[in-house]
Amino acid sequence: MATRVKLLAITSIVAALSFIECADVPNLNQACFRCLCHVYTNCMSSDNCFGDYCGPFTISKVYWNEAGKITLPGDDPASDNAWRECATDYNCAQKIVKGYLQKFAKDCNNDGEINCFDYMMINSNGGYNCTPPLDRTETGRMWLERYEECHTKLNLLN
Repeated sequence: MATRVKLLAITSIVAALSFIECADVPNLNQACFRCLCHVYTNCMSSDNCFGDYCGPFTISKVYWNEAGKITLPGDDPASDNAWRECATDYNCAQKIVKGYLQKFAKDCNNDGEINCFDYMMINSNGGYNCTPPLDRTETGRMWLERYEECHTKLNLLN
């Protein structure tokens, strides 16, 4: 019985930690990062680049620049490959996404709150004009479908 109680307590702690938000970006938590990753790459291409887009969040060099040129420890932002190396490392890529969202976070769908759905719209449409509906293109519809899959699976609030 004691083992079961300990296991339940550990499970509860892990679940709570997975929903801790980034303090300066509202509603950005590990579940949201997981859904953003799922939307763009099914979280399966962290070591790959496709054209000018790299890693689990399909980060471009322009996105990386806008996010503040975040690098892996010891890497030089002036290095030609610094953005690729960070973008293909899941933890570093999360920091790039967080930096970008710190700069551009806003209510893209005008529902009165800033949440993971807005972050998907920012990442999909770009930070300067996140409001166009995603269902206007085939790729956008695929992203919406993937977001709904993840949203439902992880029981995100939005």
